[in-house]
Amino acid sequence: MGQSATFLGLAAFIAAFLTAFLTMSASVVGAAEVIQQETTLGPVQLKLTVSPSEPVLGDIIRLELSVKAASGVEILMPEFGEALGRFEIVDFAPSEERTAAGETQARQVYRLQPAHSGIQSIPPLRVEFVDRRPGQNPSPEGADAYEIMTDRIALDVAPILAEDAPLDLRPRHPDLGKRTTTSSGSIWITLAVFLVLLAAIGPFAWRFFVSFFERRRRQSAFEVARADLDTLLRGGRPTERTMDAFYVKLSLIVRTYLEDRFGLRSPELTTQEFLTEMSGSPDLARSHQSLLQSLLEEADLVKFAGHRPEAEVVDASIAAAEQFLTETRDFVRVSDERPEAARV
Repeated sequence: MGQSATFLGLAAFIAAFLTAFLTMSASVVGAAEVIQQETTLGPVQLKLTVSPSEPVLGDIIRLELSVKAASGVEILMPEFGEALGRFEIVDFAPSEERTAAGETQARQVYRLQPAHSGIQSIPPLRVEFVDRRPGQNPSPEGADAYEIMTDRIALDVAPILAEDAPLDLRPRHPDLGKRTTTSSGSIWITLAVFLVLLAAIGPFAWRFFVSFFERRRRQSAFEVARADLDTLLRGGRPTERTMDAFYVKLSLIVRTYLEDRFGLRSPELTTQEFLTEMSGSPDLARSHQSLLQSLLEEADLVKFAGHRPEAEVVDASIAAAEQFLTETRDFVRVSDERPEAARV
């Protein structure tokens, strides 16, 4: 029992000693890494912190100037970059706030970079203040404001390489030999192979692109015609006064679609000329030719003979146009299938 108590006491002593030693070491290291100055003048307290205390060329040096003033005291902080011309200013962050007691806390934080190694000095920084508290002199006699200054700080900026670092200078690399270039013969061979491949693949690629854009054009023809027809129908059924304009627009939509979709010269032909050309087209089924003939002949009667069809006839004309557009939307032209048949 006595030995256990002795052992526990020794362990506690060692633990306390190690804790104190580590705390002291941390304090020493922290003190060595940061330079601090504190100055007080009347109602103003000034604190300057610089770190690291032993920078290496290329390090960023952090400089923080903090000022705390009593309520009723106006602080005038240093201008941006004042007295810091020997350092490159990487960043600058000023701030100012008031506490609940009315005290003013102002702060300026610089991130600096030295231009070269050796002794570099941070000159004294000057803070001015005006004491506007009741019963106090705002400033010294003959001056605009009180002044409080920091002390000069000397930093020994170490070079990137230590002075005793060995300089291992290696010889230059051996000659890599004569530089090779591509011969003109290989260039002509490559060009010839490219032209042969282009001649072999070109017709197939051209046919593919022509067919692709033709399908896109015919698909767009349906969309345009469908949109025009929907616009016409949104105006309602035609009256006796608007019957001519309605049928002119309806027949024009169908004729334009025929030209864009099937390549038939429809708009510039008379109805009879178009019907003759349509009868010889392999792309239009007999049922579609009959549908178009009834629609276009009805339109001619309205436009040229003053015919006024009944509402049922008008609906039948609209239905014929819609049926023709819908049934031929995905129709494949015979001319598009012939190359495929020839290859089979």
